[in-house]
Amino acid sequence: MFGRKPQLKEGTHIFSIKKNGEFNDFIFGVVTGVDGRKVGVNGVIVNPIGLKNKIAQGKTGERSREILEHPNPDNVILALVYRVEHENYAEVLDLDVDKCDIIPPKIYAMLDGWIRESLPEFFNAVLSLPEGSERDEAKRVLRQRKDTLTDPNLKRTVYAVCRSLKILN
Repeated sequence: MFGRKPQLKEGTHIFSIKKNGEFNDFIFGVVTGVDGRKVGVNGVIVNPIGLKNKIAQGKTGERSREILEHPNPDNVILALVYRVEHENYAEVLDLDVDKCDIIPPKIYAMLDGWIRESLPEFFNAVLSLPEGSERDEAKRVLRQRKDTLTDPNLKRTVYAVCRSLKILN
């Protein structure tokens, strides 16, 4: 029981990446089947278009570039505070070519909730507006949205991101 490495099998949560131009989009989903080195995945593919635009405008540092060049389950949350495009993903990954990391169900639920609850739109509204009444209203809406979340891990992550971006006050 102890020390067993998790295996890719039906129902396992995974994280993967797919090249999209200069940077990578990321995929998180659930394994639907395994056939040798081929893995069926059903999930979401996310194009962090907002962070890509910030990099193109020269408004970010090396950390942002690193996130887009080498996304992983630990750093992609930083790409999700800007505008994203996402769509359902139901394809087969080839383990000889594609990265495929097993992630804990809690991390999968947090990433999935972040996208499904449209949190990038709320954060982007706050971050893109100049100081003033419109930004204050966007902060209030984000705070209200955070307070209505039911998943405690997602709620804690949103709170932590709000604190680090100094948008709670």
